[in-house]
Amino acid sequence: MMIPFNRQVLMGNELEYIQDAYSQGKVSGDGKYTKLCSEFMERTFSAKKVLLTPSCTHALELAALLIDIQPGDEVIMPSYTFVSTANAFVLRGARPVFCDIRPDTLNIDEEKIEALITERTKAIVPVHYGGVACDMDRIIEIAKAHDLYVIEDAAQAVNARYKGRYLGTIGHFGCYSFHETKNYSMGEGGAIVINDERFIERAEIIREKGTNRSKFFRGEIDKYSWVDIGSSYLPSDISAAVLWAQLEKLDEIQEKRLSIWNAYYAALKPYEEAKTIRLPIVPDYAEHNAHLFYVLFTDEQTRDKAMEDLKKQGIHAVFHYIPLHSAPMGQRYGYSEGDLPVTEDLSGRLLRLPMYAGMRDDELQFTVSRVGDLLKNPSDNPNKSLTRDHHRGRISKGLRD
Repeated sequence: MMIPFNRQVLMGNELEYIQDAYSQGKVSGDGKYTKLCSEFMERTFSAKKVLLTPSCTHALELAALLIDIQPGDEVIMPSYTFVSTANAFVLRGARPVFCDIRPDTLNIDEEKIEALITERTKAIVPVHYGGVACDMDRIIEIAKAHDLYVIEDAAQAVNARYKGRYLGTIGHFGCYSFHETKNYSMGEGGAIVINDERFIERAEIIREKGTNRSKFFRGEIDKYSWVDIGSSYLPSDISAAVLWAQLEKLDEIQEKRLSIWNAYYAALKPYEEAKTIRLPIVPDYAEHNAHLFYVLFTDEQTRDKAMEDLKKQGIHAVFHYIPLHSAPMGQRYGYSEGDLPVTEDLSGRLLRLPMYAGMRDDELQFTVSRVGDLLKNPSDNPNKSLTRDHHRGRISKGLRD
């Protein structure tokens, strides 16, 4: 049996809606399906304004433009994240300031943020890893005390919550991803959630290449023109038609993923109790969306061998990010190995298991069985056990969204 890490799942109406988008006579941005998706998320997530973008990367770039990031500004973020979190601000001339992560959630350690704030700090970018919420109350408290913006990188966190509030709707901005690897997919796509009404009008202008064309389409002006800086941050309505078919099944998709996540957790819990691995930790304040399921091994060598053994059996399990501070670009900003010990330790021991809404029971059971076999019969260091202490591991090579 061959088990991919991810498989695109069609929920039934995608192709019908694509055809309908063509019949509408408008397949470029902000057509029928773009509006359906935006209005649905505004209503469902209680968001002030949601604008679809071609990717979460573009949503982050749009947020950087809206808060007027300038050369020399500093933006605090975790190092354990995808490159887009940093690139959006680096493109505007800002310096990423990397913060270590919590050992439980792998999210930014909110208690280490304040020590990194300087007179140049402009924003904090919490990343909700795996759809598990950061401690947003503490982060908002810090931001208010220092007059900073909060931009939630909620790429993995669509339909997840913090104390009942949807992730992406708590900071000044939230940024979603609808990439093919995410819970809800339009192939490539994203959205910016605008929670501060001061930015809504300018967001529409920047997103429409610096023009006030959105006002023109609403009949508020009789012609539109160039009024600000901007770029093309609109996805096609064809892509939005695919997303609409996914959003229609918002809860069904999440329930399927949660079922798989819970099955993994229950099956592998005995190995955590035996201190062979560690499973994900979800704080009481978080309602996660089962974006991913990972295990933490005792060390990087054990993780790498497990990944290779699973691959030989047809199971595509993968590690995740190279910490940005240890990558070549991170080193250009003066960072080096040893600067963020928790990030370096956990990133070297983490293995993600296959996870997609269409995963069949036989695929799930095959994966669980093979992982269990590896954990029952470790070929190396059979007496090694995993504790909650943090053992340093080498930095892996590779990068995955």
